[in-house]
Amino acid sequence: MTDATPSVRELAIQSRAAVHARDRDGWLGLFSSDAVVADPIGPSPFDPEGTGHQGLEAIAAFYDTVIAPSESISFEIEQSYLCGDEVADVGVIRTVIAGGSHEAVVRGVYTYRGNGAGKIVALRAFWEFESLELIEL
Repeated sequence: MTDATPSVRELAIQSRAAVHARDRDGWLGLFSSDAVVADPIGPSPFDPEGTGHQGLEAIAAFYDTVIAPSESISFEIEQSYLCGDEVADVGVIRTVIAGGSHEAVVRGVYTYRGNGAGKIVALRAFWEFESLELIEL
């Protein structure tokens, strides 16, 4: 990795910043063409088969159907563990649901794997759908 190539931790920070800023193209530009997003890992209403969203087209569809409709998304990272080309971030994601009546609070571990060339090849979110907390606003 050269000095100009971001670490995977930096890519994770850029990913969260792009989501927070509602920068769809900036977020998608962080991923390699063969990347996978599993958020959460395994079967869920977002991914009934539990195979993850594979490739940029599927990741863009995930953004459009899960991220874009929200009113806002914020991240509170409490711990971050960098190991080689992977980082595991522990924290909370807060999403104000479309319409603004509720906030979804998700505690989890969010992992990113980089390719060493400045792209994310995997974003995997460890959180339990059943533990999602809905707060009335």
